[in-house]
Amino acid sequence: MLAVHDLELRVGARLLMENVNFRVDAGDKIGLVGRNGAGKTTMTKVLAGESLPTAGRIDRTGEIGYLPQDPRSGDPESTARTRILDARGLGQLVIDLRQATEDMASTDAKVSEAAMARYGRVEDRFLAQGGYAAEAEAAAIASNLALPDRILDQPLKTLSGGQRRRIELARILFSGADTMLLDEPTNHLDADSVVWLREFLKGYPGGVIMISHDVELVGETVNKVFYLDANRQVIDVYNMGWKHYLRQREADEERRKKERVNVEKKASQLQQQAARFGAKASKAAAAHQMVARAEKMLSGLDEVRQVDRVAKLRFPEPAACGRTPLAASNLSKSYGSLEIFTSVDLAIDRGSKVVVLGFNGAGKTTLLRMLAGVDAPDTGRIEPGHGLRVGYYAQEHETIDVKRSVLENMKSSSPNLNDTEARKVLGSFLFTGDDGHKLAGVLSGGEKTRLALAMIVVSGANVLLLDEPTNNLDPASREEILSALAGYSGAVVLVSHDPGAVEALNPERVLILPEGVEDHWNKEYAELIELA
Repeated sequence: MLAVHDLELRVGARLLMENVNFRVDAGDKIGLVGRNGAGKTTMTKVLAGESLPTAGRIDRTGEIGYLPQDPRSGDPESTARTRILDARGLGQLVIDLRQATEDMASTDAKVSEAAMARYGRVEDRFLAQGGYAAEAEAAAIASNLALPDRILDQPLKTLSGGQRRRIELARILFSGADTMLLDEPTNHLDADSVVWLREFLKGYPGGVIMISHDVELVGETVNKVFYLDANRQVIDVYNMGWKHYLRQREADEERRKKERVNVEKKASQLQQQAARFGAKASKAAAAHQMVARAEKMLSGLDEVRQVDRVAKLRFPEPAACGRTPLAASNLSKSYGSLEIFTSVDLAIDRGSKVVVLGFNGAGKTTLLRMLAGVDAPDTGRIEPGHGLRVGYYAQEHETIDVKRSVLENMKSSSPNLNDTEARKVLGSFLFTGDDGHKLAGVLSGGEKTRLALAMIVVSGANVLLLDEPTNNLDPASREEILSALAGYSGAVVLVSHDPGAVEALNPERVLILPEGVEDHWNKEYAELIELA
């Protein structure tokens, strides 16, 4: 359970919200909505205890499970399986049981006897904390989140950002937390996993606060909606499901508009009457009362929500380049004994559009990192063509230096860009005023997405490498991305679970990993997008 009292949040001098009060009880499934940058991620961090509020108090009862947008917790040397099991204190116990089993087979009698005694003690603790049934439950959750044994047995340091995020989601779902705070839980999930998560959340007995742009997930699981209105620095609480909320919000807005028109009309009439009375000394007191009454009427009005601003995005006019600005031959990648893909060949011609498909863990992100020059292949080579300029959008925002400011990140992507030009572009991406001086590390997932895209816009890139560019975006911002994709004349290599993004790209070719098979695009491949 969570109880929030007079909460106030600021980022620098900017007020995000004040005087916020609410409770989260068992069974509450709350959708936290509002435009990118309104403070949703900031609030979930504060609720989880990851950061402190500017003012107010948060009372927490029971265990909190928090899924941030960019999880980096856990011992990098630990296996994924151990990380999940440790949510209930089972991970190290399983390791100890396996070690004791090995030691019991020792030819040294003393070692064997000590191992038998140790095995009994460890097994007692293991069984007391759920034992083999709990281990099977964790395995089932992992399987439903597309985490097979080959991933679970890898050290965390070898996993991609998307795999790490699914590991953390599995850990939280397995933990039995009383309250879960989930920030975009469907990012990096395939269609089957999203359907499974939807059903899991429906049956979850604890409280949930969820930030998600997955309309179906929110629509089928949420029974309350908190709307964070950044214009009024408040949270509106709707004790209803998603569909009723949408209707109620529309009705509320219409009511507020009508009330404002009527009250402003009456106040205007009073002010005009006061002006006429004010000319006569005998009626000055009455005029003063009329002005005060008009001001009171106006001050009591509910604010009409301003239409949320949306970043205006257009990808850059591509710089001139040769016929094939980027090519790769015989690429392969392995992590230890785990082979990701081998013998991948790819030629990106000027203006070509390619979508990369494959199951989670097939190496899609790894391939884009190689093409961007971030990672080196185990074999093969990347061949830059004449005039190549790469614009790389990384799904975990690795292109952003979190220790530098928003403005410094912008200028690093285009060294000839001056402050005025950079601020102009940032303004079109909704970074205004002192936002340019913010450290990139404090930005929300949606804000980092906007900054990464702004950096691409000023780069003059003629080959865009886009890894899940619509993640973390509200619907209006997503539409801007899709429109920009549809209108871009340069070459694009796209990785996405979003069918709308692939449709907007209108690809000519598809590369299927890990096999490295290349084919002409046809509509039959569209069915694989959400499954990939």
